[in-house]
Amino acid sequence: MRQLTLGGTGITVPQNAFGALPIQRRSTEDAVALLRKAYEGGMRYFDTARAYTDSETKLGIAFEGMRDKVYIATKTAGTTGDKVREDLETSLRELRTDYIDLYQLHMVSQVYAPGDGTGVYEALLEAKEAGKIRHIGVTAHKIGVAFDLVDSGLYETLQFPFSFLSDPKDFELVERCISKGMGFIAMKSLAGGLITRSEVAMAFLGDYPDVLPIWGVQKESELDEWLSYMDDTPVLTDEMREYIEAEKKALAGDFCRGCGYCLATCPMGIAINNCARMSLMLRRAPSASWLNEHWQEEMKKIETCIECGQCTAHCPYELDTPNLLKKNYEDYKKVLAGEVKVD
Repeated sequence: MRQLTLGGTGITVPQNAFGALPIQRRSTEDAVALLRKAYEGGMRYFDTARAYTDSETKLGIAFEGMRDKVYIATKTAGTTGDKVREDLETSLRELRTDYIDLYQLHMVSQVYAPGDGTGVYEALLEAKEAGKIRHIGVTAHKIGVAFDLVDSGLYETLQFPFSFLSDPKDFELVERCISKGMGFIAMKSLAGGLITRSEVAMAFLGDYPDVLPIWGVQKESELDEWLSYMDDTPVLTDEMREYIEAEKKALAGDFCRGCGYCLATCPMGIAINNCARMSLMLRRAPSASWLNEHWQEEMKKIETCIECGQCTAHCPYELDTPNLLKKNYEDYKKVLAGEVKVD
């Protein structure tokens, strides 16, 4: 497994990192066991966020007493200096540490800069000078904002969605980061679960030696896959390249990545992160699990959509979500009726 250094941070780790968002769905005992197994298997970079409920707490328990052996990155969605300070103190307490290796502004919609009136960047500098954080990073989902962040020169790392399904602009963004000495951290390298061959995803990232992928891990079987690549790292083959080209054609156009940032905004309680990509899930996973009574009821909620636009406004990919929901629902009804075969 290749080692990489994140831009100018000096953070040097295997090109295989642990995304700790999913462990909020596991018991503390199970989550701690997963985290420790990841460490024992060679992972050294662990990504979490204040927004991931008890994820930070679980990391704190897992790595207490061995803090200098891992790199921990967390995030704040604070939009004022006071909120950033509050979140930082909470993260330090939950993580059971007195410093954070990489502290990131979470899913920003603007460049926070000194003197902009928010106090956000000043709070970051203050924390860095106090030794509470060692490096300042940022995460984003919108490509225009991401380019502005890179060009600002204010941040040491950028975390952004990147996979073999990425658009040409995303590839340009990676090159821009590298050329400016900025670390690039790849999230959603499985495109929200739509990429189903982990070895291809890993081999693709291997062609980008300066990019650190973080893989969301919830199950031990998933972790075992990623750890197996520590000693036997996949490399792109002709068959994989053909597969990637076929996948790009199959997933061309707009599709929901399942990030879930729109969920809390839906007044009708529609499970948008799955309903808006149901057609893809039916064809890329065992269909029976998506055709059961539970998901039939969830899909039927699409009939109640009032097209308020809240989901669209909160979609980091700027998708026409109501229209996606309608298209997926029509397809779903055809599959249920046996008019369309998916298996």
